[in-house]
Amino acid sequence: MNVYLPIAFALVMVAGMQIGYKLYENLKLKVSPSEYSRTFSGSETINEVLNFVNARYVDTINRKDLNEMVIRETLSQLDPHSSYITSDEIEDVNESLQGNFDGIGIEFSVVKDSIFVISIIEEGPADKSGLLPGDKIVVINDSLVAREGLTTTEVISLLKGEKGTSVKVGIKRDGFSDLQDIVINRGKIPLVSLDAAYMLEDNIGFIKLSRFSATTYNEFGEALISLQEQGMEKLILDLRQNPGGYLDAATKIADEIIGGKNLLVYTKGKNYNRKDYFSKKFGAFEEGEVVVLIDQGSASASEILAGAVQDLDRGMVVGRRSYGKGLVQEQHSLSDGSALRLTVARYYTPSGRSIQKHYDTGDQEEYNEELSDRYFSGELFNQDSIKINDTIEYTTKKGRVVFGGGGITPDIFVPVDSSKLSSTFLQARSYIPPFAYYHFSQNQTEYLKMKDFDSFKSNFKIEGKILEEFYGFLASEKAEFNIQDLSENLPQVKNYIKAYIARHIWKNNGFFNILGEDDEILAKGIIEAKKLNKEHLTELR
Repeated sequence: MNVYLPIAFALVMVAGMQIGYKLYENLKLKVSPSEYSRTFSGSETINEVLNFVNARYVDTINRKDLNEMVIRETLSQLDPHSSYITSDEIEDVNESLQGNFDGIGIEFSVVKDSIFVISIIEEGPADKSGLLPGDKIVVINDSLVAREGLTTTEVISLLKGEKGTSVKVGIKRDGFSDLQDIVINRGKIPLVSLDAAYMLEDNIGFIKLSRFSATTYNEFGEALISLQEQGMEKLILDLRQNPGGYLDAATKIADEIIGGKNLLVYTKGKNYNRKDYFSKKFGAFEEGEVVVLIDQGSASASEILAGAVQDLDRGMVVGRRSYGKGLVQEQHSLSDGSALRLTVARYYTPSGRSIQKHYDTGDQEEYNEELSDRYFSGELFNQDSIKINDTIEYTTKKGRVVFGGGGITPDIFVPVDSSKLSSTFLQARSYIPPFAYYHFSQNQTEYLKMKDFDSFKSNFKIEGKILEEFYGFLASEKAEFNIQDLSENLPQVKNYIKAYIARHIWKNNGFFNILGEDDEILAKGIIEAKKLNKEHLTELR
């Protein structure tokens, strides 16, 4: 048992008072002096207790660790999303929202004891240093990394570093018997939040966003214009597995597809006055039809955008019930370089519903298990099994009934394909990226002659020789599952191999386009997009 835990629980209440004091200084809450004094009059007690523990406790303690534990435990009693970020963690936490980070510019896959380089950012540090897709990283800065139990987090921590610093990697490359040493000078790597943008068929365009960062709105705008130039009249916006990010990015994108002066979302809290966000400028895609794809991994800003489209009857929402995160956090820097992310408000969709799912204060385990509960309750397979905790009816602009209190329930439900959840298939998927590059590198001349993606999509098949190569690759890597058990998932395996080969030729657009051939939610989204016309949509201007 952790020796600090009993102390931490004992100090939780007092720590709350100290945190309250710091929040008062950072937030400048509108509290009268007498009320503040009455609320936080015991704020110095925490230091008195900790000093006494430090001086007299039976065992040696780490005061810094104890402080952090008390703070974390205090915040966990408030809600599931208030959190404390140490000074060591702050850079990693912030970089995904800032749109860039310092590193070497590669995508890799850890398979058992091997690090395979899958792709390299063009003109990035790794590219300039001569690292190639297909290389196997064995050594990083004289540390052997070809070992069992290696994690992706460990590899990232070894490869990342400040711009201008260098990292030496020893790589195993086909055609060379000895390890090749490469020194890579780290640099600024753009973190793109738009995964793909391409035309699906006829007049239907497709945009997939992985997060809402500082660069997302500009990325979306450029993709939107490009697709319109290619004849897009209907848009499928894929927000599946998008955990959210900046509220501002979501409302700006909503403003591009929702016309008139319509309420998009509003926020309010006990010490946070209501703030309304409206569509206010002429958007680039106010007339075309819109379909939004969501699933249980769509959260926060993704739900804001999907909720606005649904409540204003701007289009159709297709997929599965979203995550249900309707709490707004503000991040406040503390004097030691750490930060506090505190929930200060809830956000509400245009109809007035909060989509925050139920939580019991302090019960993080139950909250975190809610997604797995959806599987066991049958919700992922049957629309009738969807359970929400808010029975209040809200109405969309056209008068359709919607509910809050548990995410955005799609207009069109699409069940999950249970065969794709098999442990054998999930294990096999981790071997496909390195195999695809190995196969591609052996046949690169032939593949690079392929210029017509539509012909590749229609005519190229994963069969015979390629499948035998894949099975041989699994055997050489000592895959810990029975290859025969893959028979049920063979169509999915073929689709993934083909998608990764396409990625080496046509980048992410080719990759996601091929994956879409075996995507039930996207297929349903295309059907709904074809049904939609301007008469079905509310006039918003």
